[in-house]
Amino acid sequence: MNKVNGFLYGLLSSASFGLIPLFTIPAMHQGMQFWSILLYRFLFAMLALACILLLDKQSFRIRRKEILPLLLLAFLYDCSAVFLFWGYKFMSSGVATTIHFMYPVLTTLIMMIFFREKKSPWRIAAIALAVSGVFFLSHGDTTGTVTLLGIFIVLLSALGYALYLVTVSQLKSLEMKGLKMTFYVFLFGGILLFTGMTVTGVGVQAIPDRITLGNLVMLALVPTVISNLALVRAIKNIGSTLTSVLGAMEPVTAVCVGILIFGEPFTQSIALGIGLIISAVTVIILKK
Repeated sequence: MNKVNGFLYGLLSSASFGLIPLFTIPAMHQGMQFWSILLYRFLFAMLALACILLLDKQSFRIRRKEILPLLLLAFLYDCSAVFLFWGYKFMSSGVATTIHFMYPVLTTLIMMIFFREKKSPWRIAAIALAVSGVFFLSHGDTTGTVTLLGIFIVLLSALGYALYLVTVSQLKSLEMKGLKMTFYVFLFGGILLFTGMTVTGVGVQAIPDRITLGNLVMLALVPTVISNLALVRAIKNIGSTLTSVLGAMEPVTAVCVGILIFGEPFTQSIALGIGLIISAVTVIILKK
């Protein structure tokens, strides 16, 4: 039963994360900029995580030496989220989420180049598969909205999340539970984002209506809080490797949402590109 529950939690975690476009794109259609959408996402998610930490009777105390590492993690998470949401302006949400899903491949590449992690034919083949997948995705959108600039922006999103994961794994001074760390990443991420918006003169937009408010709250709860909670449960029951493999549901969910809800195109080339990227990520995870 633990393994069954673990698989269900793993599927819930990845599928819920793939629902980001479902709540983000309607807010964009109401005229909200992705900066403001992200700020509200961080705010509502932070409040929800604070309630969970209080119910769990966890301390909010952090050490002074943990502030800089948390600020770095918050900056990297901000970069990843900003570039992903920006990418929705250049291509269909399913394609953008699939390219973002390349972060395990980029993580492996970073570890091989900068941390001298062992190179292997399997990893090289996986990287080649991922690059081929991006090529087919870029040539598969019949609307012609997928541009090199858009691909570059979403790849920066994947790179930001890959650097976030590498930093988490390499930080020795950060000793706190996952949910508490996520709370502070959202807190500091929101502060950094608000500071950047203030300096650049980009104001925080008011939420235009109740439906948009509901979408923003759901964006904070479903693909953020629920996804994180389910991830922790899945790892406890079936381990990190199987949980990571189940992460393939993330782009699949996003593609289904894009096709069924937003009428986004789905061609043979897009299907092949998605298959290649998912295969590349699965190879990377299983060979680890």
